[in-house]
Amino acid sequence: MDTVGNTRTGPRPGLRERKKQRTRDALLRAAVELFTTRGYDRTTVDEIAAAVDVSQRTFFRYFSGKEDAALALETMTVAHFVEAVRARPPHEPPMEALRRAVLDGWDRISEVIEAVVPVEEYLRMCRVIESTPVLLAAHLRRSAETEEEMARLIAEREGLDVDADPRPRVAVAVFGGVIRVTERLWSTGPDISLEAMRTLTAAYLDQVGPVLAGDWRGR
Repeated sequence: MDTVGNTRTGPRPGLRERKKQRTRDALLRAAVELFTTRGYDRTTVDEIAAAVDVSQRTFFRYFSGKEDAALALETMTVAHFVEAVRARPPHEPPMEALRRAVLDGWDRISEVIEAVVPVEEYLRMCRVIESTPVLLAAHLRRSAETEEEMARLIAEREGLDVDADPRPRVAVAVFGGVIRVTERLWSTGPDISLEAMRTLTAAYLDQVGPVLAGDWRGR
C-alpha cells in the first residue's frame, strides 16, 4: 500500500541527531533525484554518496542499500498511515477508518514529503518503483507485511481475534487490492499529479460494497 505520512514526531532531537538527519535527508534527496533522472538500475551507491560528498561507508550508515533508499519515502508514508488508522475515531466502521486515513494522508502529503523532496519528485519516484521490477517486487512484499499489521490493528479496534475472525484480513485485503489497482492505473496514466492520484483512489474506494463498509459490532 502506498500511503502518506510523517515519521518526524516527538521531542526535538539534539544537535548530533539533527546533523545525522540532515545527512540522511541529503542522501535520500540525491538518491531520488538520480533514480528519477537516470533510472534505478543505472544509479550506483557510489554516485549517490558522491552527490552528497560523503563516502560509501557513510551511505551504508543510513541505508542498507539502493533498494532501501529507493523505498525510504514509501516507508515514511506507510508508517504514518498506520498511525492515522490507529487515531481514527473508534466508532468509525473499519473500511471508513481505512478510507479516511488514506485520503486524509493524500491531503497532507506536503507536510511530510517536502521536508525531504518536493511532492512532484516523490510522485515521480512512485512511477520509478512501478516500472522497476526489483523495486515493485519489494514494494509488494512490504505491502503484504503492512496488510498483516493493519489486519491486526483493525481486529484490535473491533475487539476481535484476528486469527479466529476472518473479517479484518478480508477487509484489509480488499482495501489493499483497491489501492494496488489505483497505483497501477495512476502510474501508467497521462496525469501523474497528486490530485489525479487522490481522485482515482477515492473513486475506487467508493466502489467497495456496503457489507465491508458496515458496522461489525453486535453481529
